[in-house]
This record gives sequence, C-alpha cells and structure tokens, in this order.
Amino acid sequence: MITVSEKRYYTPEEYLELEVNSEERHEYINGEIILMAGGTPNHNKIALNISGTLNSALKRQPYEVYITDQRLWIPEKKIHTYPDVMVVKTPLIYEEGRIDTITNPFFIAEVLSKSTKNYDRVEKFAAYRTIAGFSEYVLIDQYTMHVEQYSKTDNNKWIFSEYEGGDATLSLNSIPFQIILADIYDKVDFNAEPSS
Repeated sequence: MITVSEKRYYTPEEYLELEVNSEERHEYINGEIILMAGGTPNHNKIALNISGTLNSALKRQPYEVYITDQRLWIPEKKIHTYPDVMVVKTPLIYEEGRIDTITNPFFIAEVLSKSTKNYDRVEKFAAYRTIAGFSEYVLIDQYTMHVEQYSKTDNNKWIFSEYEGGDATLSLNSIPFQIILADIYDKVDFNAEPSS
C-alpha cells in the first residue's frame, strides 16, 4: 500500500517501484500518485461484457484485449493509468525498461462513474490523443444505456457518435466489431445505485 501523507512529487521510476509492491492500484499524473477507487458491480459487469465480446471477436487476429489491471504509460503527459478496456495491435510496445506497462493501444473504453466522468471526457481523452496510433475512444455510462464514441479520421479530426437504448448498435471504426447495447449492459442492475 502506498501512503501519501503530504503533497509530494514522484518520478515515474519512484511511482513504479511503489506501485509494483502495492496491493492497491494508483494512477501517476505528472508527478502525483492518486489512489484509484474500486469499481461497482455494474462498472465491472460492463467492462467485462465489452472486453469479453471483443476478446472473442478478435481471436486468432493480431490484437490483444486488456481489462482494468493493465498499466498504460502516456509519455507526453507523464501519466501511468489503468484504462477499463484497451485493444492493442501486436506486437506490444512496452515502456522503456518495463515488461508490465504498455504504450500502444489504438482503442480504449472507459466506464463512466460519477466521480470520473468529467475527467474521462476531457483531461484523460486529451492525454490518450497524444498516443501514436490511438484512434477510437468509447465512454460507457453505467447508470443508463448510453454510449459515446469518438473515432479519429484524417488530420486529427474526431467524429462523435452517440447511442441509447438496448437495440442500438455500437460499430467500431478501428476494427470490424459490432455490439448491441443490450449486450454491453447484460445483467446490469440500474436500480442498484442512484444515477445522480
């Protein structure tokens, strides 16, 4: 467990040494170490539903799907983070000197929580856009059937698409993959938590 009692700035190397020995997960944002909150059952079901379907659809193809515990390094923003779902085209590119931290996802999905939704939409998305080859970002609301999709086109332009309701189909642009929202939200109990 990392104990952070005073505002102190850490090097990426100091963070990684602490993180490898920690029982909890922490993000590293430009010198600061931030404890990551645990996910709700709905958050976990959504991440598992989309990652499991992606993993099955991409079998025997040159892609790898990662969920929650795979660390990502974003060198331009000096951020270590753990996206909810990532897809990486092989071969994996690791952070220099590491075999546990990757740097080359082209697809990331985040399940939105009340405490992280604004950060995921703005600052985190801005950081992800600095990753070479990153081309698709999906934000999944855990309180209602609602998905936002950002797909990169030529010249750093991003197209925004929005989906609502169980019959809506999310189609990725970065890989041939479709999923209906009812499958993303399979077994999710919207009454388990208030949405506001």
